[in-house]
Amino acid sequence: MPMRENCKHFQSRTYASGETARFCVLDLAPEAPWRCPDECPRFTRRLADVGWTVGSAIRPPVPDEPEIIELNDDAAALLDEAEDILNQVGPEILAEHKREQAKREAAENSLLGKLKKRFRR
Repeated sequence: MPMRENCKHFQSRTYASGETARFCVLDLAPEAPWRCPDECPRFTRRLADVGWTVGSAIRPPVPDEPEIIELNDDAAALLDEAEDILNQVGPEILAEHKREQAKREAAENSLLGKLKKRFRR
């Protein structure tokens, strides 16, 4: 089934280069940006486009659908390995962010930080 543009989980972004990204925000369209799964369990018709910024009245054309490439076991294993690496690095990045945030808070709560805040223009 082609990508359902009338689904509330569908998003499209056009970049300055003219390239358009079309995707399911729930990551339920594995072959995005060309196909939604048949009988998608989370399809919900979009009721309104409230709060959206529309760049022009003309929607960019839908890109041509590429030839279907079947993932073999090697490709699936590579993707699994990449996901594992990202899952390992995630907690380290979060810990580093928390350390930096604690340093900023400590600097702001110090006497010098309070003085800077008071006399800031």
